[in-house]
Amino acid sequence: MPRAVWNGVVVAESDDTVVVEGNHYFPPESIAREYFQPSQTTSVCGCKGTASYYSLLVNGQENEDAAWFYESPKPESANIQNRVAFWKGVQIEDS
Repeated sequence: MPRAVWNGVVVAESDDTVVVEGNHYFPPESIAREYFQPSQTTSVCGCKGTASYYSLLVNGQENEDAAWFYESPKPESANIQNRVAFWKGVQIEDS
């Protein structure tokens, strides 16, 4: 089962991820919300639409904008709507 780990803590875990461009997109119910803080950052992908970000706060350390999601993706990317993907040192492991 894929899991996202940062700073020694599992921040998401699910056997229902969607892989797009090598990134695992975790369902929103699979993330450990206590570690996620909303960010004001957004970015635009020509294929998927506008991404919003979360920063992670784990064991007193912050990883700014380490997770992203598409609240309203383009129709061709509807399968990742509200799913969360990671970067910036967050490791995706198979448990």
